[in-house]
Amino acid sequence: MKTDKLLSALCYFSVLFAPFLLPLIVYFVTDDAVTKSHAKKSFLSHVIPAITIIAYMFIFLGAAFAGQNELIGIVFLSGFPVVLLVNFIVFVWNIVKGIKILKTV
Repeated sequence: MKTDKLLSALCYFSVLFAPFLLPLIVYFVTDDAVTKSHAKKSFLSHVIPAITIIAYMFIFLGAAFAGQNELIGIVFLSGFPVVLLVNFIVFVWNIVKGIKILKTV
């Protein structure tokens, strides 16, 4: 198994154990352009869940501090499932990409 393919797959699988750290390390350490590309893509796909969670928290806390009790319920009931769905899709996408890279070895 080639090391560059294994590193590329590990960047995607790192969503399970080191979402931000491993892709950044691989991006700055490796010289292979394809591996760098996969490290960058996996890092960006690991950032998406963090962005959705932070945005959801700002909206939810904004509604809570504004004293809008009805809005809190609406934000929770509509926003939380969207955040869960987006994060689940990104998680599955990372696993699928990692498996696809391993199959090409």
